[in-house]
Amino acid sequence: MEYDLCGQLSARYCCDVVQTKSQDEGADVVRGLSHRPKTLPSYYFYDRRGSELFEQICGLPEYYPTRTEQGILAGCAQEITALTGQCDLVELGSGSSRKTRILLDAYTQLQGAFTYIPIDVSTTMLRATAWDLLEEYPRLSIHALAGVYELALVALPAAERPRLLIFLGSTMGNLSPQEQGIFLGQVYQSLAPGDYFLLGVDLQKDSEILNAAYNDRQGVTAAFNLNILQHLNERFNGNFRLEKFRHWAFYNQELHQIEMHLVSLEEQRVKLYDLDLELVLDAQETIRTEISRKFELGQLRQALAAAGLTVQRVWSDERQWFALILAQKAGETRP
Repeated sequence: MEYDLCGQLSARYCCDVVQTKSQDEGADVVRGLSHRPKTLPSYYFYDRRGSELFEQICGLPEYYPTRTEQGILAGCAQEITALTGQCDLVELGSGSSRKTRILLDAYTQLQGAFTYIPIDVSTTMLRATAWDLLEEYPRLSIHALAGVYELALVALPAAERPRLLIFLGSTMGNLSPQEQGIFLGQVYQSLAPGDYFLLGVDLQKDSEILNAAYNDRQGVTAAFNLNILQHLNERFNGNFRLEKFRHWAFYNQELHQIEMHLVSLEEQRVKLYDLDLELVLDAQETIRTEISRKFELGQLRQALAAAGLTVQRVWSDERQWFALILAQKAGETRP
C-alpha cells in the first residue's frame, strides 16, 4: 500500500500495511480477557490518541527514560556510526522518531543518502512522521511498515546494504522472559551476518523513581492507560465505560517490573460485539495492560549471546539508569 504524498516527497516514501489475517483479528484480545488475571496486549495502546498521549508522557518530568536515552544517544551517535559503517536503518516502534533523529543526523554526515524503515502499529503516526523527516532530510528515503513487530520483520524489503536494527525506549521490557527469547530469535532471523542491533534498555533502580515515572501528577499516564479501552470500543464495537475504571501502576520488586493495570470500580458486564465477547468483571478486579521489565546488564549480555547476537559496545548515563547496547550478528558482512 502506498500513500501518494506529493512531488519529490512521495517518490522517496512508501508505507506497507502488514496486517494479520481477518479471521485472527482480535483473537489476542479474546484470549487475554477470557482468563484470570485478565490481560491485554500493550500494542493496543497505540491508536492515534494513544500515540499522542505517549508523546506527552515522554516529556513529563517524572518520566526519565526518554530524556536519559536521548542524552546517551547524543553522546555516542558518532561512535555508533564509526562502528557500523555505512548502512540503512530499521526501527521497531518508531513513533515520532524523536530520538532517532540523532542517528539520522549522524548517518547523514557519514554517508549522505540512505533508507530508513520505521515500523509502528500506528499508520497515522508513520505517515505524519515520514512527512516531517523527508522535509528535514532531503537525501533520505523511507519505506514504512505498519504492523506488529513479528510480522513486519518478516516483511522487510530486500536489503541493498548492511542494516542497523534499532529498538529504543526499553520496549523490550514489555515482553515476558519467554516472549523476549522468541523476539530475539526473530531479530536474529531478520538480520544478515554482520548486521547490527541497537537496543535501549531501562536498568534496575530505586522503586520510588520507577513508581513516580508511571504515576505522573498530571495524570497523563492514567489517561493513556484508560484510552486502551476506548480503542477497543472503536475497533471492536465495544461498550467499555472509562469512568468505571481507574489506573493502577506499581513496581513488582520480585519480578523487577512495573505493572500497569485497569481496576474495575464495580461489578460490571462489558461487550465487544464484533468479537462476540461478553466480559464479566468483579469490583476491584484488574486488567493488566502492560509490564515494563527493568534489566541487569550481565543477564542481557547472556540473552543476546544465546540468540546469536554478540555485544560490541555498551553506553550508559552517569547514574546507570539506562543503557544502549550495540550487538552484531556473527558472520561475514553483506557485500
